Amino acid sequence: MQIADGHLEGFRLAVRQAVEFVEEHGPQLMVDVFIDEEHMVAYSYQLYRDSDAILTHWQMSDPYIRGVMEHCTVRQFDVYGQPDEAVLEGVRSMANEGIPLTINPRFVGFARFT
Repeated sequence: MQIADGHLEGFRLAVRQAVEFVEEHGPQLMVDVFIDEEHMVAYSYQLYRDSDAILTHWQMSDPYIRGVMEHCTVRQFDVYGQPDEAVLEGVRSMANEGIPLTINPRFVGFARFT
């Protein structure tokens, strides 16, 4: 995400509120946000169990997503895995708005969540 000039603190507050909300209520298995202040760019990594969890997140978090988007624009959107058609339809809408989108099917791997 490209953080708008003069919006760093507003972005930080909106993201912190969004992450606190999904930590308590959301279906994500993991959320991490990184900020490169020098270039005013942020990276958000979210891990979901499945496509249903993504759709649930979109529905319940919409006000928080809108709050974050008041302070930034999406520069690129990368999806890792094989989302279902409903999720693909949602992310394709971003591509239709000119946001670069990549879908990267999973090849192999594992996770250790203890």
